[in-house]
Amino acid sequence: MSAPQPVLSVRGVTKAYHDRPVLEGVDLDVAEHQVVVLIGASGSGKSTLLRCVDLLEDVDEGQILLDGRDISDPRIDADEARQAMGMVFQSFNLFPHMTALANVALAPRVVHGSSRRDAEDRGRELLSRVALSSHADSYPDKLSGGQQQRVAIARALAYEPRLLLLDEITSALDPELVGEVLTLVGELAAAGRTIVMATHEMAFAREVADTVCFLDGGRIVESGPAAEVLTTPREDRTRQFLQRFTAGR
Repeated sequence: MSAPQPVLSVRGVTKAYHDRPVLEGVDLDVAEHQVVVLIGASGSGKSTLLRCVDLLEDVDEGQILLDGRDISDPRIDADEARQAMGMVFQSFNLFPHMTALANVALAPRVVHGSSRRDAEDRGRELLSRVALSSHADSYPDKLSGGQQQRVAIARALAYEPRLLLLDEITSALDPELVGEVLTLVGELAAAGRTIVMATHEMAFAREVADTVCFLDGGRIVESGPAAEVLTTPREDRTRQFLQRFTAGR
């Protein structure tokens, strides 16, 4: 019996900025309901890989397949393909002139063509899911960083994505706010969401990830079960990174 088709397949992806290589032949498969965590130093290619998957950056070579469809093909409608993915960035990127509810309800209206009432019902449901029902009418500047990031995650979920992409979503938060966002991501993972996440939160990665990929110099140097990569890595570069990382904590 053949294995199920991955939700995401990255095949030999390369990317350079002004002749400076950022990704060099990256291969990655993500199965349905799997949580894949990308780790590595700043500049290792984690964010660029996520941006290429979300079609915010063009790849120079290689393919990105979503449910078997080559979405990196230049003939593909990137906006249409992106509707199957929910991306959450380091900065919250909420519309400052719109309430939390309006930010979340925008996608169902614009992308799915829902009526205002249906979109707001869906928005309230999602805000409840991220424990922000009481802040539906609050504007972003009245929310804490952790609350804004939870709104951003709710907005990403409003697309009903096949794949959730999370790019260092706690890096801009004060330490006391990190836990509330990671708790939400853990709940989404437990509910079966397919997630690719770049993070420096190693304890969280060990607890939640099915697979951890260590990137260095634009390549995936090592990948495997979280406990193995984070506790008994095979590669010297992985060990060096983890030793430096834990020493800096």
